[in-house]
Amino acid sequence: MDIFSYLIPFYEPKLDQWSLEARLLRWLTFVWLLIGLIALFSASYAVGLDESKDGWFYFKRQGFWIIIGLICFKIITQLPFKIILKYAPWLYLAILVLIIGTVAGFGQNINGAERWIALGPIQVQPSELLKPFLVLQGAVIFGSWKRQPWVIKGTWLGIFAFTLACILKQPNLSTTALCGITLWLMALGAGLPYIQLVGTAFFGLITAAASVALNPYQLKRIISFLDPWADQRGDGYQLVQSLLAIGSGGEFGAGFGMSQQKLFYLPFQYTDFIFAVFAEEFGFVGVVLLILLVMAYGTLSFFVVLKCSHPIKRLIAVGVMVILVGQSLLNIGVNTGSLPTTGLPFPFFSYGGSSVMSSLILAGLLIRVAIETHQQEMLLINQES
Repeated sequence: MDIFSYLIPFYEPKLDQWSLEARLLRWLTFVWLLIGLIALFSASYAVGLDESKDGWFYFKRQGFWIIIGLICFKIITQLPFKIILKYAPWLYLAILVLIIGTVAGFGQNINGAERWIALGPIQVQPSELLKPFLVLQGAVIFGSWKRQPWVIKGTWLGIFAFTLACILKQPNLSTTALCGITLWLMALGAGLPYIQLVGTAFFGLITAAASVALNPYQLKRIISFLDPWADQRGDGYQLVQSLLAIGSGGEFGAGFGMSQQKLFYLPFQYTDFIFAVFAEEFGFVGVVLLILLVMAYGTLSFFVVLKCSHPIKRLIAVGVMVILVGQSLLNIGVNTGSLPTTGLPFPFFSYGGSSVMSSLILAGLLIRVAIETHQQEMLLINQES
């Protein structure tokens, strides 16, 4: 039975020993994942039918990666951080090698960017898989900042900077910015000197500006975002179609499976712009409920951060909250025209095995923080009594 308890995602014999936050986060993760899978089926059915004569094509592939991700999720919720943190730096470096491979000519060029690499028959996006280990290693460095010698701190700061540079070279400005902001907020939460944080933020802005200047397509995205209707058949086409999809949803939506924009009008309808399809089919009410779900996840994550007294574990919770909740809000902002168009997926919604695996691992880390915080609280209570 021990083997089953480690591998079956929905079976948890010790659930009653978890904190309330851990239990709620677990079920919210499953609900978020289920809604995302339903939305993906609708958004990808027509494309799958057209490309492979199988409307279930993307749904089945996503389902496979979800199963793998849920197994990873279950294992992580069972493993003590003492073990997780022991292997995290080596996994980080292994994924970094894959990222280097994408910019060294071994990546696969899709839509003008080399963000993917083939491992035999499997295609992965290393920058997505890196996110959980970026959070773990960032938490270790910033959470023990005062105790670490400058050789260790300097080495890992250099590795972080090199990693972001490689992701930017793919090019992938949005993921670079998200990872950089996540590390910056974790450093802020760790109490690093403000002068260092301000200097780092300024350098990050200069780097982003240079990237936009050197990559004309990024500048076009920013300009078209300001007024997509000025070039609605050109650079503004994607955002215009997204806005049309969202506006067509009305109050209660066109109904599940009834989106018109997903029928080859809206580009990337099952990846970056899946939220627009969801909004068209479920309307304003569905969007509000989805945002409430994301905000509930964020609120519970914030409670986990507040209750955790361990500096490294607290920063892990901060990093997970920033990526899962922040990335969701950024994706919604892009779909609604509130932010420039980027390639950030919607966690648990957008098609992509690397993305859904990364999101499930991150969720598992957050829940593990809540579990160990509760265990520590119970241990203190028992000692006092």
